[in-house]
Amino acid sequence: MVLKAVKMRIYPNSEQRDRLMQTFGCARFVWNQMLNMQIERQKNNPEAKFVNAFGMNNLLKRLKEEYPWLKQAESTSLQSTNRNLADAFQRFFKGQNKFPHFKSRKYAQSYNSKCVNHNIKVIDNHHIKLPKLGVVYFRSGRLPQGKIKNVTVRLTVANQYYITVLTECENQTLAKTGKRVGGDLGLKSLLNLSDGYKEPIHHFEDKYRKKLHHWEKLRSRRYLLAKQAIAWDYHNKVLAPRQLDDFKNYQKARVMVAKYRQKIANQRLDQLQKFTTKLVKQYDIIVLEKLNIKGMLKNHKLARAITNASWSKLVSILQYKCDWYGKKLIQVNPAYTSQICINCGKSNHRLGLDKSEWLDAREWDCPNCGTHLDRDINAAQVILKKGLATQ
Repeated sequence: MVLKAVKMRIYPNSEQRDRLMQTFGCARFVWNQMLNMQIERQKNNPEAKFVNAFGMNNLLKRLKEEYPWLKQAESTSLQSTNRNLADAFQRFFKGQNKFPHFKSRKYAQSYNSKCVNHNIKVIDNHHIKLPKLGVVYFRSGRLPQGKIKNVTVRLTVANQYYITVLTECENQTLAKTGKRVGGDLGLKSLLNLSDGYKEPIHHFEDKYRKKLHHWEKLRSRRYLLAKQAIAWDYHNKVLAPRQLDDFKNYQKARVMVAKYRQKIANQRLDQLQKFTTKLVKQYDIIVLEKLNIKGMLKNHKLARAITNASWSKLVSILQYKCDWYGKKLIQVNPAYTSQICINCGKSNHRLGLDKSEWLDAREWDCPNCGTHLDRDINAAQVILKKGLATQ
């Protein structure tokens, strides 16, 4: 059995939107209250142990007595909030994440509901039943298959509603092909394969560059004007000073910027999903280099290009698809893979060039055996050889 998630856009009516905003607010309030409790508890008694999800759920009962309006929210969503906060603390203790921060209503909102007694059910191709909301219209390219475990409802910065339905279904192993391939991640091409194929990087942002730049300028200008108006209200001691939410022109520009950025992100993700599915169907063993992407992003000259290439996303998608379909992903140390000749195995040590000159050289001749090599394809073949040697 494997867990699979399907993301779908929903179109709630006005009454359902009000109920969603109420649940978002309750989940955010519980998160902030529990986080504040953990911080104050540690301040008062440094030796006090961390309160786990079970302990926070016990405190939730008392919190509902103090704030009766919390009972209007979907009950499992508040328990899931405690579980997510406990998980955030565990990742912090392990050094994986930073310390959990307080949530604000200015950014994307979300909550998670657990499926209990079939309270989450897909009715037909365009309608789903959700707790506290009833039947909601949705649009999606595919439907959830298998037993529904939970659903995450999310409101994006672009004011669009999405749900992610997590299901448990049978593992579907793909037929074995007997093929193996190595891959070299790049900035000229997304992935260079050892069989000679190069997956291009599509610059989806070019299509929306002018419109995005236009709305970003408007957003910055309107934000500055709104801040000046707010400062004027406070200076003149207005009884009800205006807030950023009151400036509709600024809010419109903010939403438009978010929409264009989301379009670009969706198109990038679509390319990655289709390409990784193609790889998993064609090859049984896939070998990639294990890059320190977090460290590479500190290079400000390459950070934007690396982010656009979405290397981390590519590897993570490929990993879970290999687990789903019975294929194998191997990651190897990338050191000197572009400098070793795949024909004779000798390292050329950058052919005596400095670092910048070597990076510009896309093809080279091995000084030992004379083989003419494509830098990226050769690196992919060396990566494949390294990966197979570890088996």
